Amino acid sequence: MFDLETYEIINLLGLGIGIIFGMVAQKKQFCFSGSIKDYILTKSTKRASSVIMAMIVAIIATTLMSNHFEVDLSESVYLRENLNYATIILGGAMFGVGMMIADGCGNRHLIKFAQGDSNSLIALIFIGIFAFATSKGLIHGILDPIVANETLISISSYIQNVQMNVYFVVGLLVVTLIYFLKRTKRVLSLFDGAIIGLLVAASWYVTGVMGEDSLEREITLTAITFVYPTAKSLELFSFYEVNELTFGISLIIGVILGAFSMSKMNKQFSFGCTANQNINRAKYNMFGGALMGTGGMLSIGCTVGQGLTGLSTLAFASALAILSIFVSAYIAAIILNKYDKLPMCFIFDWDDNTPDYQI
Repeated sequence: MFDLETYEIINLLGLGIGIIFGMVAQKKQFCFSGSIKDYILTKSTKRASSVIMAMIVAIIATTLMSNHFEVDLSESVYLRENLNYATIILGGAMFGVGMMIADGCGNRHLIKFAQGDSNSLIALIFIGIFAFATSKGLIHGILDPIVANETLISISSYIQNVQMNVYFVVGLLVVTLIYFLKRTKRVLSLFDGAIIGLLVAASWYVTGVMGEDSLEREITLTAITFVYPTAKSLELFSFYEVNELTFGISLIIGVILGAFSMSKMNKQFSFGCTANQNINRAKYNMFGGALMGTGGMLSIGCTVGQGLTGLSTLAFASALAILSIFVSAYIAAIILNKYDKLPMCFIFDWDDNTPDYQI
């Protein structure tokens, strides 16, 4: 009945993966920047544990999937050679600061926008504009001499961008998760991280295995990431006739649809509380979005793009990027909190009496 081309099926699957991601992330308010904010304000490690769980599951599931289906992850952007680690660190630092100023990364603002936070649309637009300007526009011309600097690339080559040992990385993350959990039974409440980790591996399968069968259109080997797809979504919206729908754009549409539908059932979260604080949310979202757009392109990904998708390939550069993001974000959060500019709308803490793994 439906005679679809391979790339069309891949786009539909991207939409479906995005819908599931959006529903899960909205239900549990899955958030990288929020996990840092929670710890600084309340010492809560609940959302941080979900993030670590997502990393563990993404790495294990992706490793098993790539080995079984012989997907060559070295063809992805995360494991490419001749990288400039200086710009990856710089980009990660910019992104980390930006996501704390804007109160959320690209993924988080997609969820918040779907929940009705109009200020998040401002952040998304600025992420898209500055990501596009950094990849092809005015900012590209300014930063390219640094990104393509042969001296910096030569220095970076002393540490090759190899795949790290899976046992070492997973072991380190498991130890961190145990430290965050404190009580073993709490792991049952981390279903959001487990599902999101599996979605990363599923995305690799869709683009890496199914994508090879596409004869009509070349499919880029990728998984879940948000900065550049946000820019491409904005470009598609502006110049539809000269652009095409891709897996990444379909994913973003799906996240918004999934989060919106879940928000109609899960109405407890609202972001109007920032209006009562001395915060110019529109200004902060513009500045933070600009930093995330440029920083995300320099670091080859965002918190999800590098922290989950990139890390699932065990790329050294991805570990470097996400560490840079977290360190800069933590420092920025401390400074913002000092000046009472770190809003807390809801408390996310462990409820050991009422397990929240019951949806």
